[in-house]
Amino acid sequence: MDETNIRRALELAERGRGLTSPNPIVGAVVVVDHAVVSEGWHAALGEAHAESMALAAAGDRTRGATLYCSLEPCDHFGRTPPCTQAIIESGVSRVVIAMGDPNPVVDGRGVRHLRDAGIDVIEGVLEAEAARANEAYVKHITTGLPFVTLKMAATLDGRIAGADGSSTWITGEDSRAEVQRMRAAVDAILVGSGTAVADDPRLTVRDPSYRGRPPVRIVVDASGRVPDSLRVFDGRAPVMVATTDSSSQQVRDAWRAAGAEVIVCGKDDRGVSLDELLAALGKREIQSLLVEGGSQIAGSFIGAALVDKVVLFMAPKLLGGAEAPSILAETGFASLSQAVSLDISDVARVGEDIRVEAYVHRDS
Repeated sequence: MDETNIRRALELAERGRGLTSPNPIVGAVVVVDHAVVSEGWHAALGEAHAESMALAAAGDRTRGATLYCSLEPCDHFGRTPPCTQAIIESGVSRVVIAMGDPNPVVDGRGVRHLRDAGIDVIEGVLEAEAARANEAYVKHITTGLPFVTLKMAATLDGRIAGADGSSTWITGEDSRAEVQRMRAAVDAILVGSGTAVADDPRLTVRDPSYRGRPPVRIVVDASGRVPDSLRVFDGRAPVMVATTDSSSQQVRDAWRAAGAEVIVCGKDDRGVSLDELLAALGKREIQSLLVEGGSQIAGSFIGAALVDKVVLFMAPKLLGGAEAPSILAETGFASLSQAVSLDISDVARVGEDIRVEAYVHRDS
């Protein structure tokens, strides 16, 4: 019964995906005599937390009830009052929590407050599933860095474009719609200067049902080759350009005049120091970053060991050709023993394509 209700809380939490950052997504369920009497979820930043929403919906049925939460209730004043106090005042007698909140201002305080008030608290029910649901929040709150997902589209033989540069469209409409949902779930989308110049992408969420704030669009351009006439400067969403002192002041001023925030980072052998860039994004409360660029930027992020998750859409096509670019550029890895190891978490059909999701082993 506890797992069933926590699983429902996790399902409810997903309704806030892409809408609550930098807060986590959270769901809650109130149960009386084995029956669900109310549900809640954190719908958007600044709005009521899941626990408060569920308790309010339950009304006077909360006394003696069990409250199921996908994350430890907060015990501090932030954008909203502490949930622990609302839980105590509601008369709930038992609280079941999927995982603790690693935020230093919570991190066990919520559980202690509830137990001190005489409430029976159970922890760790479907903890792994809960941690994965809030993986971007957990990484950002514990490291200060965004969770990085590398998204690529390729043929079955790993080619992302033809030898002539043609790349539209490798995958089908269903995969492209899935990418729009991925964009809607993150705080920022990143491409390199090569992709920006060659494809002139808007990097916006093209989903009519999307109601959240637009993700920040980020272009990595070490030398200043990206013109301010590209569509990322169209004003439809915030835009950042990450560059180095190799770009001219004139170019940087033009980017700023076009509405971009310009971040000047140090240089390394890959161009813009991606470590510095991620640190800068983390300070701006960007928790989740979707890297959508071509093989060069993908190779840079993989080579710098900065990717947390890989999502690869594979089309039922064979392209071949020594000149056709593959998924990863740069020099790659000289030996098979140096290859980046992945833990495949999901494989699914998306229309005619295959989507593979995998996490990067950090010890590889």
